[in-house]
Parts: sequence; C-alpha cells; structure tokens
Amino acid sequence: MTATLIEVKDLKKVYGVEEDSAVYALDGMNASVDRGEFAAIMGPSGSGKSTLMNILGCLDTPSAGQYILDGRDVSGLSKDDLADVRNQKIGFIFQSFNLLPRLSALDNVMLPLLYDTREAQPQEMQRQRAIAALESVGLGHRTGHHPNQLSGGQQQRVAIARALINQPPLILADEPTGNLDSRSSVEIMDLLHDLHKQGATIVMVTHEPDIARHAGRILCVRDGRLISDGRGGNNPCLAREVSA
Repeated sequence: MTATLIEVKDLKKVYGVEEDSAVYALDGMNASVDRGEFAAIMGPSGSGKSTLMNILGCLDTPSAGQYILDGRDVSGLSKDDLADVRNQKIGFIFQSFNLLPRLSALDNVMLPLLYDTREAQPQEMQRQRAIAALESVGLGHRTGHHPNQLSGGQQQRVAIARALINQPPLILADEPTGNLDSRSSVEIMDLLHDLHKQGATIVMVTHEPDIARHAGRILCVRDGRLISDGRGGNNPCLAREVSA
C-alpha cells in the first residue's frame, strides 16, 4: 500500500468561459500528503485554499489536472461516484458544525451510515457504532441531546464523531475552531492531536497561525499555487496574520 494518500498534479480550477474573463482559482497546483500526516493549508482570502479543500473533499472537480485519493484518480468521477467516495473515504469537520438541529447527537453521528452504499448493517449495530464514536470524543453522556442543547465545543465534538463513524482514511477539517472560544479551541485541537497519534490523516484549513502551528506541516497557498511547503517555522503564511 502506497504511503501517499493525497496527490494533486497540475491541478487547475477555472471560473469563466471566455479567456479574458477567466479566473484561475487554482493555477497548476502540485502537492501530496502521506498517510498519517497532519497538514494545515493556509493562505489569504482568494488564494485558492477553499477551492482546493472542496476538490480534496470531492465536493467539486478540477478543470484540469489530477486528484489521486487513496490510489484512485477521482478527478473525472460522476456526482454519484464522488458521493460514494466522500462517504467511504472522507470525514468532514466544518467550522459551522453542520449538524441537523432536529436530530439528536446520536442520530447526527449515524447519518453517514445511512448513506453508505456498502453492505448495510443492522440498525442496532449502527447505533452501537455511533455511541462508541461519541464516547471516543467524550460525549457518551450526551447521545440524546440536540445541537441547541450543546455548547459550541460539544457540537464540534459531535461533528468529529460523525467524521469518524465510517473510519475514513482522510479527515478534512475546514476552520474547525473558527466558531469556538479559546478554551474550546484548545480542547478540539487536543482531540485532533489524539486522533493523529492514533494514525488518522488530517488536512486542516485555517487562517489562524496559532492553530496552524499544531500541524506538523504547513502548505502555504497564494494565487492558486503552492508557494511554500514546510515543517519549520519559516513558512510565509506564519509571518503575519492572514485573512480567511
């Protein structure tokens, strides 16, 4: 099994058909992430980091180039095939949590299991898996609570449990602490560190240097290209605060 989990080659995303009005959100991006890495993507507003994250999450497709995920080129897959890839290969953690307000924490965590096209499991087995996922993030006592009964940090823990439920090889975290206070942010980053120590591959978008420093590697994006890819403290994206 290859050590590389994510590889993008000459990735381009162009908006606009006419040449004089074309906008290159990504302009020849090349990067890779190995299994077990904890990488952060940084860049100013309009740099292309959100577009890159959408493509890595199979929420969008490139205009040109390749995106190879877990050994498979997913660049040109249909919407249905991309949905299957998202469900089986990727766990998402969003800034706004994206929990369904009418569902309990347990039911929110179980949602990915309902859309899994692989062999269906009995409902009780799904329920036990969801309970175990909530227990793993310290919320085994909050299974019946709805999002409005939980703090922001607890809602993000539910979202992390949901991201883990299908045991995906990749976790994508998009500004995971953006809506949290400083204490909750520390708790969520500690939890992400624990997942990383257990072998999870995490790719995180953030505009906060203090949060980015938690990652072992920072990919700095500007003008749709990767301008720096380092594990040290000299990354240009850490030189100053960058806007989201």
